[in-house]
Amino acid sequence: MLKSKEMANALYEIEAIQIRPDRSFVWTSGIHSPIYCDNRLTMSYPKVRKQIVEQFANMIEQLDKKPDVIAGCATAGIPHAAWLADYLNLPMVYVRSKPKGHGKQNQIEGKVEKGDKVIVIEDLISTGGSSIESAVVLKEAGAKVLNVLAIFSYGLAKADLQFKDADVPFSTITNFDILADALVENKEITEAEKTDLLQWRNELGNS
Repeated sequence: MLKSKEMANALYEIEAIQIRPDRSFVWTSGIHSPIYCDNRLTMSYPKVRKQIVEQFANMIEQLDKKPDVIAGCATAGIPHAAWLADYLNLPMVYVRSKPKGHGKQNQIEGKVEKGDKVIVIEDLISTGGSSIESAVVLKEAGAKVLNVLAIFSYGLAKADLQFKDADVPFSTITNFDILADALVENKEITEAEKTDLLQWRNELGNS
C-alpha cells in the first residue's frame, strides 16, 4: 500500500519540504514561492530513505511489467536509484544531464542493453523536463522506459502535458495536494492558507 500521507509528513518533518504561505521563497527562475523542496536532505535520514525505497518497490510491484534496470536522474535521483537497485538486486545506471565532456562522452553511465525495461528514478518533478530528457536518452539507447518514479510532485498541469506528449508515464510517492491536506490536518496551516497554496500552484501550472 502506498503511504503517500506518511511520506508527505516525513519530508516536512525533516524540512526536505518547507512551507511559507507568504511566498517568501525565491526560486532560481525568480518565481516567489510558498514551497521549497530539497529531497537531497533525505540522504541524511536512514529511516526516511528506507521508506522511500520501500515505497518505490511497492510501486514497481504494482506494474504489469517488471524492470531489468533501475536508472537514476543526475544528480538527486542517483542515490535513491542505487538504494532501490540494491533492494531489488537489479543493475543500475544513471543518466547525465548532458554527455560527458571527455573520454567516451557517455550520457548514460553503467550498462543498459537494447530492449532492457527501465524504471527512471527522480527526486522531484516540477515541469518534468529533466526526467523526460533522461527517459528520451534511454529510449534512444534502445531501452524501454516503463515509468518515471519520483518522491514528490508539485502537481503542475504543465508536467502532465509534457509527460503525455513524450509518451512517458510517471508516478510519485506523494504530492503537493496530499501535503497540503496533511498540513491542515496537523494544524500547520489553515484551510484558507491551503486554498491559497493550491491556487498558487494551479496558476503556476497553467502559465
